[in-house]
Amino acid sequence: MADSYLHRSADGAAVSRRTAIKLGTSAAAIALAAPAVIIPGRARAADKLALISWGGGYRKAWEEAFVNPFVKETGIEVVIADTPDLAKVKAQVTSKNVEWDVFDCPGSMALAGAAEGFWEPLDKKIIDTSDVYTAFGADYLPYYMFAGGVGWDPKRHAPGKAPADFVQLFDAAKFPGRRGLRTRISETLDIALLGDGVAPDKLYPLDVERGFKALDKIKPHVKKWIAETPQTISLVQNNEIDFSYTYSGRVKAAQKDGVSIEFSWAQTINALNYLTVLKGSKRKDAAMRLIAFTLRPDRAAAFAELLGYTPTVNKALPLITPETRRWMPDMKNPKNVVMDDLWWQKNYTALQKRYSEWQLT
Repeated sequence: MADSYLHRSADGAAVSRRTAIKLGTSAAAIALAAPAVIIPGRARAADKLALISWGGGYRKAWEEAFVNPFVKETGIEVVIADTPDLAKVKAQVTSKNVEWDVFDCPGSMALAGAAEGFWEPLDKKIIDTSDVYTAFGADYLPYYMFAGGVGWDPKRHAPGKAPADFVQLFDAAKFPGRRGLRTRISETLDIALLGDGVAPDKLYPLDVERGFKALDKIKPHVKKWIAETPQTISLVQNNEIDFSYTYSGRVKAAQKDGVSIEFSWAQTINALNYLTVLKGSKRKDAAMRLIAFTLRPDRAAAFAELLGYTPTVNKALPLITPETRRWMPDMKNPKNVVMDDLWWQKNYTALQKRYSEWQLT
């Protein structure tokens, strides 16, 4: 894959996609665990910091690597609610009735929200970004890179009988079976175009109309449209679908729990995940402190150990064990792609609306 830029930082420095996934040498990471008050459901408690995240094993990793030691150190209690939704952010910010504080989201949401003015500026007096090696904005901060690909149950599908890359995932004739795709247009449109044969190094700017035609073709074979990320695993586990677009970290955590599921490294789409603070947050300082906490090398490495995602702080990289490094994408693979967050910043809102309406037709 040709080297290209993710986007520019607040001070204009350009950072390459390859730089964004570099890895350091290995050493053992130590994960702290301490009791914390974690309340599921909607985040409403006025005296508790509201984190909006992604549920399942990912939520458990957040609790172990970040929330529990943060609560122990600061005494600030954290409420975790699942499934970030940019439309709900807009409703809260525009009505000035902000219930959420820290928003954990992919680049499509982070940068689109930044363009709409949904986030508080990062407080550099609290958040030390000096060791972050990827580009970031004045109001959004990437803290890891994840890999998305194809997941399936190896007990139900013999080797070679499950799709390994996106072309095969979108070829229901050669690989018959029930698919599961995301309700979020970002990632879905990207993999649809890859599935339709677009070369990885020619993917951006996305050919929107071709992408929707590819989705039209696969639509009859999509059994589930998945909004909640844990279902990318559970639907396969419960034999409700055969093949899922899922994430390496989810599969890593599920395998640790004894779930029969496999992940293909033949082709992955890789993207940064960001932390932001909602404009008008009543707990802004506490939110900034939590974000700062995620950048500590030992905490970033502990999170990586649990999910296999690549942290964005240099000093965390040498703390990652060889076993965990096995779960990180090989960006020398020419079939792999890093998402273009700047393209999605300009197009996410309109395309998400179109895609949501398309799913209902």
